Amino acid sequence: MSDHLTFLRYHDLRSWIDQLAVEHPDLVSIEVYGRSREGRELVLVTVTDSSTGSHETKPAHWIDASIHAVELTATVAACALLRHLVDGFGDDPTVTRALQRRTFYVVPRVNPDGAEQVLADTPRHPRSATRPWPWVDGHRWPGLDAHDVDDDGRLLQMRLADPDGGWTCHPDDARLLVPVPAAGLDDDRPRYRLLREGSVVDHDGFTVPTPPPVASLDLNRNFPAGWGATVSGSGDHALSEPEIDALVRAIVARPNICGANAFHTSGGVLLRPSSTVSDAELPPMDRWVWGELASVGTRLTGYPAHSVFEDFTWDRSDTMSGAADDWVYEHLGQFSWTTEFWDIVEQATGTKQSTHFWYTGPSDDEALAVLRWCDEHHPGGFVDWYWFEHPVLGPVELGGWDTLTTWTNPPRHLLGDEVRGHAEFAVHQALCAPELAIRHITHEALGDGTWSLSVGVANLGWLPTDVSARARKDRLVLPATVEVVVDDDGAGDVEVLDGARRRSIGQLEGRAALRFRDGNDGTPDRTLTRFVVRCPPGTTVRVRTVHPRAGVDERSITLG
Repeated sequence: MSDHLTFLRYHDLRSWIDQLAVEHPDLVSIEVYGRSREGRELVLVTVTDSSTGSHETKPAHWIDASIHAVELTATVAACALLRHLVDGFGDDPTVTRALQRRTFYVVPRVNPDGAEQVLADTPRHPRSATRPWPWVDGHRWPGLDAHDVDDDGRLLQMRLADPDGGWTCHPDDARLLVPVPAAGLDDDRPRYRLLREGSVVDHDGFTVPTPPPVASLDLNRNFPAGWGATVSGSGDHALSEPEIDALVRAIVARPNICGANAFHTSGGVLLRPSSTVSDAELPPMDRWVWGELASVGTRLTGYPAHSVFEDFTWDRSDTMSGAADDWVYEHLGQFSWTTEFWDIVEQATGTKQSTHFWYTGPSDDEALAVLRWCDEHHPGGFVDWYWFEHPVLGPVELGGWDTLTTWTNPPRHLLGDEVRGHAEFAVHQALCAPELAIRHITHEALGDGTWSLSVGVANLGWLPTDVSARARKDRLVLPATVEVVVDDDGAGDVEVLDGARRRSIGQLEGRAALRFRDGNDGTPDRTLTRFVVRCPPGTTVRVRTVHPRAGVDERSITLG
């Protein structure tokens, strides 16, 4: 197995990233953009062809991964993207063009503290962050504390025989527990109470509450867009967690980012905003662009695309606000995605799991199909029940699903197949970005050492320079400029006579808008700016165009 197509612990991941930079110094650079709550460095990998310009001079695409602790496939996918870029440069014409004209910013692991707990020899499976919250003193309510109670390196399930239990054996396979039917049982199948593997705090001899974990923070509810104290796991305030504060600052510091994708598990889907409002409240042009991007994403990855609010929200009075993709779109006007890797139900049945699967779980038939699939393709995904003397509950049975490598992540031998295609989708979206270029430059002598200088600037990209209708409506992006360049020391023989050296040229449309122009294109993607300058004949004049998202281009012309 390739060294990056596995679940790497922090130091192994850092070593892999560092080695990638050593092997490809002209493409890869590494930056520490912050530290986690427990002090681990948060690493950003920048990939671009440095011979065609520095990273900040090109339109960029952002990828981050593993904001949730158990979602380890996300880091694998981010590393696979990095490998796709460096291996494809010089061999794959699409990748080569992308790195010559675009920048990729990749954060392979947003939440290293949580992942370390998951990958520990005796694991815990926090949802996301590891710090105690909201009980900052580590207060623990009575009841179940999920952890690897028998120290075998797995976090499984516990079943307790109970004539009132809500679970019983599947009639076709006694290993599998399924809910007792609504009307009860007419046979003598045993009944069980089912819990996650763990200890029980302050057991009263009769009840086993399942309180929220001590670490109940969800880092993907800590972003500024829609943040609210009533949202589960949202934290003390927006950006209260160092991992998210650092991530937001890193993104804002790179205004050349035009699109973003957060890698997660699971579900096997491409999710897009909004998480809080219906599609009817989004600009129609933005919905159309997402649809066009989605058609390519689905073709490359096999994953269908969905709106979070329209398709994935179980209770629309309790929306998933404070998420990264909403923040990227609402505050920055970029087209954002959340990729949820892995759908084991589809693997086992050939049919996608329900978009409400996160809430309802599998049907009995789906669970049985997954069990049979594990028997054939992933022994160990389901562990046969075995007796264990629990320190509080006495004799219990441990076993059932090893959820880390069944429902949440694919087994390790399938990781490569699962993430393949997502790197190509990232490259595709990067190449859809706006790209500013000087396409026309002429001069005309006016006499007495003065010249009329005409500079034509064009947007070569598919998207407009401000990227989205949301960005344009809310004026989230500064306009493009064109300027007559002055040397760094301010000296030079070129004097601009008719106004400022640097002039705003507004926003330029991209090719995406052509479909809506009824075959009468015009030139909404171009603009012409004229300067009157004074300089000696034979002077070489430099002109530059700059847009925060669409990049930088510079040309020279000799007058006379």
